[in-house]
Amino acid sequence: MDRNQAAVQLKGITKRFGSFTANDSIDFELKKGQIHALLGENGAGKSTLMNIVFGLYQPDEGEIWVNGEKTVIDGAAKAIGLGIGMVHQHFKLVQPFTVAENIVLGNEPVKGLKIDYKQANEKVRSISERYGLKVDPQVRIKDITVGMQQRVEILKTLYRGADIVIFDEPTAVLTVQEIEELIEIIRNLAAEGKSIIIITHKLKEVMALTDMVTVIRRGKVIRTLPTKETNERQLAELMVGRDVNFTVEKTKRRPGDIVLAVDALHMKGERSKNVLNDVTFEVRSGEILGIAGVDGNGQSELIYAITGMRPVSGGSVRLNGQDLTNQSPRKVSVAGVGHIPEDRHKHGLVLDFTLSENMILGNYFKPEYGRYGFIDYSAMDKLATQLVDEFDVRTSGIDAQARALSGGNQQKAIIARELHKNPDLLIAVQPTRGLDIGAIEYVHKRLVQARNEGKAILLVSFELDELYALSDRIAVMYEGRLMGEVDAENRDDQQLGLMMAGNKAAAAAGNGG
Repeated sequence: MDRNQAAVQLKGITKRFGSFTANDSIDFELKKGQIHALLGENGAGKSTLMNIVFGLYQPDEGEIWVNGEKTVIDGAAKAIGLGIGMVHQHFKLVQPFTVAENIVLGNEPVKGLKIDYKQANEKVRSISERYGLKVDPQVRIKDITVGMQQRVEILKTLYRGADIVIFDEPTAVLTVQEIEELIEIIRNLAAEGKSIIIITHKLKEVMALTDMVTVIRRGKVIRTLPTKETNERQLAELMVGRDVNFTVEKTKRRPGDIVLAVDALHMKGERSKNVLNDVTFEVRSGEILGIAGVDGNGQSELIYAITGMRPVSGGSVRLNGQDLTNQSPRKVSVAGVGHIPEDRHKHGLVLDFTLSENMILGNYFKPEYGRYGFIDYSAMDKLATQLVDEFDVRTSGIDAQARALSGGNQQKAIIARELHKNPDLLIAVQPTRGLDIGAIEYVHKRLVQARNEGKAILLVSFELDELYALSDRIAVMYEGRLMGEVDAENRDDQQLGLMMAGNKAAAAAGNGG
């Protein structure tokens, strides 16, 4: 393999959506066997550009060259035929199907007139072992973790013979451990001769993993340079066009009255198994309580219980002394709870509604937005315009459908709406998932500002840096229980990691035992 030869070349690629130019005369080159990062803010045009390479969009101008030959990629099938695969940010898997059934879907091996599932399982197992992906081909998608589902998406591209693999925000939904495993997998792919493009805004991963980095800002290439010749601070400045403050500045905690009191909470899951076990804690005004833990240890169920999205089988939830146990989500919201949900598509937005309509969800019944069952659209649009400007939500207009926004801009819209409600308690679950460095800086400032103004904040995050930067106290969840607290001011990743794995000795040490 000639590592100086280009696997993909883009020359003068331009893509417009109406009057909006998503890609403006972009030149880009991926060498064979190289890991090349496409770095930029939310809405910078990264995913649009790679969707052109994968044939999902057609460029208005420019040329695409693959392995030294000029080509027109007029669909995903053509891209796959050229050896290009794409692992999308939002996985495209059939939940009731097995791993193997998903991977061979549309390209099934047959024996006579029937699908040869034995051969399918063997091929998937062989590819899985070759690249260190370690996935059971016979388990169903609905029964595996998000990290495992991503491995299935990677296997799908390899099964179809991809030599050029595009990863779209590959670590957006992964835990710390899964991110480390994915980095190792991508390194293995490159060592095997695969050419890799990673769409991202995470600077640590760019520095740890890539050979080259191209920075895009507002649809234009700002700079391409070898990763070893740059650093996080320079890349951040290239991304957002200004100096970025990596340190969260917050004053000493001054907690006030108890805002949220959760007492002896229990919840039943499938087959009557307890998914919450005797969970008790308090959050006071003027403080941020962080919840740490590996994904799937009861964090989601805890938030569902507090927000009224799922009933509890025992215990109580009180806000400012008011009993909200098993109340409806609207009653919980009206009582003074803001909620930034972990799944922005399922619980945060109505994707077919306009951005403007989404901005009054949870408030549309209030008199300032309409009367007698009719919405005041001018008031709705005025609010949307204000929030879009204040939170720098990148959009073609407030009348654009929510699904037309990039993932990061969808998240910024939700955060804008929930902070505007001025809640007594703000529940923030993965609030910066999918956001770029500039937006993360802004969201962190807003959360600390809300805390300084006397709000109580319950923060659930899988990003340890975020938990330590924002939290005044950190509680650890394991198998539906609170293991105890760790000191947010004196960082100890080893102790926290042991508690997240259910180590009782570490929990006792953390609690001063």
